[in-house]
Amino acid sequence: MSHPTQRRVWFITGTSTGFGRALTEIVLAKGEAVVATARTPSVLANLVSQYPSDRLLTLKLDITQPTEVADAFEKAREAFGRIDVVVNNAGCGHAGEFESMDDEMGRAILETNFWGTVSVTRQALKFFREVNPKGHGGRLLQNSSMLGVVGKPAFSFYVASKFALEGLTESFAQELDPAWNIKVTLIEAGWFQTSMKEGAKWAPQHPAYQNADLPVSRVRASWDAFVCPGDARKGAEAIYKIAALPDPPLHFPLGEDALAEMQTKFDEFGKVLKEYRSWSEGLLTDEDVGATKDA
Repeated sequence: MSHPTQRRVWFITGTSTGFGRALTEIVLAKGEAVVATARTPSVLANLVSQYPSDRLLTLKLDITQPTEVADAFEKAREAFGRIDVVVNNAGCGHAGEFESMDDEMGRAILETNFWGTVSVTRQALKFFREVNPKGHGGRLLQNSSMLGVVGKPAFSFYVASKFALEGLTESFAQELDPAWNIKVTLIEAGWFQTSMKEGAKWAPQHPAYQNADLPVSRVRASWDAFVCPGDARKGAEAIYKIAALPDPPLHFPLGEDALAEMQTKFDEFGKVLKEYRSWSEGLLTDEDVGATKDA
């Protein structure tokens, strides 16, 4: 991995708005290079006019199309020869009661947030190992969410996509050969002022969930007035910093709300483990008990 003070090459998906856009601007301002991808790269025209081609390459990319993902990495190789940091930022979020969301809406979320991210991840790992100089490695930042750790009403399919990403990443991170020098971090952000809230599509309310006191009904009723507390620029600055750590954490909660929500879940989980621990004791098979005694 190149030293943080050297000019790194970043590959960032979903750079039209939110974290992706803010992080692209920060990286460029720091003197580094960016391959900025978006479904509509023309929205990056003002950045293209500010930075030369050896600092910024914009590419049209729909991460749900594996061939487009492969082509984007090849174009990055042709332009810069290496990639130091890949940021899996592109995603989408729709909302509604679980029973109100049809398969088409649910699958669309999984296709982008999970399978699209899978395509980028595969290309990133291969690039770090086989295209970058041997041992150079790279950093892979997976834009998960606090909703990849804590479930919330109205966001069941979005939560499912992020839970899946968390499990996938935790697993393959343990498979990587340390000699490859690939560092992986899950960014578990809370509510930040990105385009997700404005871009979220709501399914029509399911008739069985008319009770205004239900948590999901309260989310519906308050959604338009809800103001995301996190500053996307400040969040992106933290993401930039995490990519420079020599030994970054696998999990990186981001935002005070993320910290609070995750702490509450872990505390509740701890209570359950303590209360019901005895229920799991003495459940070994006779063969396992005998082997334990022999040892």
